[in-house]
Amino acid sequence: MLTEVKNRALSSLQSAHGVGVVCGLAAGAWLGGAEVPAKIASAAMSPFAVSLCMVGGVFVARWTIPTVLKGSNYVFADLRENQHLIVWGVLAGALWAVANTLTVFAIRDVGLSIAFPLWNTNCLVGIFWGWLLFNELRGASARNWLKVLGGTLAILFAAVMLAYSSVHGSRIAPTHAHEGILAALGASLMWGTMYVPYRKAYLSGMNPLSFVTVFTVGELGTMLLLALGLRGGVHPLLAELQVAHAAIFWLFLGGFCWVIGDLFQQYSTKYIGIGRAIPLSNTNQLWGLAWGALVFGGLAATGILHHVIVVVGSVVMLLGTLAISTSAAGGEEHNATRKAILRECHRYSLDYPGVLRAQTGRDTGAIAATRRRWWDIAIALVACSIFAILALRAKRPPMPMHMFWANGLLLLLLLTFVGAGWWLWKKTRFC
Repeated sequence: MLTEVKNRALSSLQSAHGVGVVCGLAAGAWLGGAEVPAKIASAAMSPFAVSLCMVGGVFVARWTIPTVLKGSNYVFADLRENQHLIVWGVLAGALWAVANTLTVFAIRDVGLSIAFPLWNTNCLVGIFWGWLLFNELRGASARNWLKVLGGTLAILFAAVMLAYSSVHGSRIAPTHAHEGILAALGASLMWGTMYVPYRKAYLSGMNPLSFVTVFTVGELGTMLLLALGLRGGVHPLLAELQVAHAAIFWLFLGGFCWVIGDLFQQYSTKYIGIGRAIPLSNTNQLWGLAWGALVFGGLAATGILHHVIVVVGSVVMLLGTLAISTSAAGGEEHNATRKAILRECHRYSLDYPGVLRAQTGRDTGAIAATRRRWWDIAIALVACSIFAILALRAKRPPMPMHMFWANGLLLLLLLTFVGAGWWLWKKTRFC
C-alpha cells in the first residue's frame, strides 16, 4: 500500500512541474503590476506610510481570497492540523516586513539601479537554502543544475541591465553608499530566507491559502511597529494618513494585486521548490519595466543605446526563464524531496501518506470534508465594502499615463489571472 502511494506521489510530483512554472510566471506578472498603484500614490506619502497602507490592503486580501476559494472552515481546519507551522508563518511575514523596510533605505542611499539587482540575489540565497535544508537539486543531473543556476544568473544579469535603463537619467551621489549596499544585501538575505518557512509548510502538507493567513499577521504586526517607530509614533503617522487619504485606495489596490501575485508564488514554491520559484517570480522586474516604459513614458527621453539595453536585457531574462521552466526534476530529485517530506513527518508525527497526497495537490481527511458557511459571504462583503469606501474617497493623481498601454497591460494581467488560476484549479483544486 505504502509503495503504491509513493509511486503515485512520484508521478504526481513530476506532473506538478508545469503547474509550478505557470504559477511562477503569473506571480512575476502580478508582482510587477502591483507596483503601479504604489507608484501613482506614493508621491504624497512617506515610504513607511506607503508600505503600511499596502500591507493593509494585503491583510484584507489575504483573509478574503482564501475564504472565497476554499472557505474559512477549510482554512482553520488546515491550521488546526498544522499548528506547529503557525509560528513559521508569522516569522515569514516578519521577515518580509523587515526586508521591505530595508529596501526603502537601500533605494534612498544608493538608488534603484544598484539596489534592485542586489536584493534580487535572493534567488541565490533561496537556491542555497533549498539545497541545504530541503534536498532541492539533490540528485539532479548536470543539465538541470546548469539550467537552474544558468537561468538564475541570466535573470540577475538582465535585472542589472533593466535597472540601469530604468534610471538612466539619474546622477546619484550617495553619501551613505555602504549603508545602502548593506541594506540591499540584507533585504536579499531576508527575502531569500523567507522562503524557508514556505517550503517547510508545504513539505508538511499545509495549503498555501492557510499559510498566508498567518503570514499576514506577522507581516502587518511587524510593519506597523516599524512604521510607528520610524515615523515618531502614532500621531505623526495618523496625521500623514489623514492628509493623504485620497491615495490610500490605490495603495490598498496595490496590496490586493500583490497578494494575487504572492499566492501564485506560494503555489509555485510548493510544486517546484524554492530554487526554481524565486527566479521565475523575479521576472516581475520585466513587467515593472513594461509598465514604467509604456504607461508612464519612462524611456521616452532615452537614446537608442538604452533601447538596445532594454531589448537585450529582456531577451536575456526570457532565456533565463525558459531555462528554468524546462528544468523539470527527475526521479532522483523527487526521491530526495520525498526524503525531506519523511523527515518532516517524523519530526512532527505527521501522517506520511496523507502528507504525500497533500504535496501533490489533493486534500485528505477532515480538511476535504469541510463546507462553506454563511460568514464566508460576510467576510467577502466586508472586504468589498472596505475597498468601496476607500474608492469613494480616492482621486486620480495628476500623473500623465498612456491609457492605451495601461488598458493593454491590464488586459494581459487579467488573462494571466484567469488562465493560470484555471490551470491551478484544474490540476490541484487550489490544494
